Amino acid sequence: MIESDNSGNGWHRRHVLLAGVAGAGAVALAGSPAAAASPTATSAGQPWTRATSQNGWPVIGSTATRTYHVEGSNASVALLTGEVATVLLHVVRRFHYEISAVTVGAVSGHHTNRRISAPYESNYLSGTAVAIWPDRYPAGVRGGFFAHEVAVVRDILAECEGVVRWGGDHRARPKEGHFQIDVRPGDGRLLRVARKIGSWDATPGNGAGTPADIYSPGRRRAASTLATRQQS
Repeated sequence: MIESDNSGNGWHRRHVLLAGVAGAGAVALAGSPAAAASPTATSAGQPWTRATSQNGWPVIGSTATRTYHVEGSNASVALLTGEVATVLLHVVRRFHYEISAVTVGAVSGHHTNRRISAPYESNYLSGTAVAIWPDRYPAGVRGGFFAHEVAVVRDILAECEGVVRWGGDHRARPKEGHFQIDVRPGDGRLLRVARKIGSWDATPGNGAGTPADIYSPGRRRAASTLATRQQS
């Protein structure tokens, strides 16, 4: 992961190789269902009063977070440090390269505003969730992605082995740009996935930004199995 240095640089080897992929994502965004209509989410909500967020992580102040640069873009996001940041940054990077390019202000993470429209939004308070293009994919709106973009999301979730949940699967109030850590503090699965991602980041030709055949039988099977479990 790369911490923001406010220099606007922070380019990575995969950005050099795959800048064209990000550009293609920006073109796709312009024609996507979400880009065609961006209804405003309801701002009304109830304050979250618990000491932990919906996924069981402690509500924290800004001093417990770090602002990270999103590889291959000029975007940045504040997250809880450690394995949480490693995993969520991987999700955002794949989204950036394969679905819609992110720019300044396109990704939000930790904040301290306790007023939320759905319980899963409390996870921003613990720095364990991100909202990508929240104005384009607002809470309560479904159908913002094309089928192949949903396939990418499902592949990302499978790659994260179920430690990340997608807001698009929320039945009552979906939020398709929302991704959250879905295990509690100390769960060994989070550490395992973070180490896997870390090894990819250290190896040329692996990790976010590296083309993957998301329709290969093995990857489709893993994505489908996880989707069935997380949607139940």
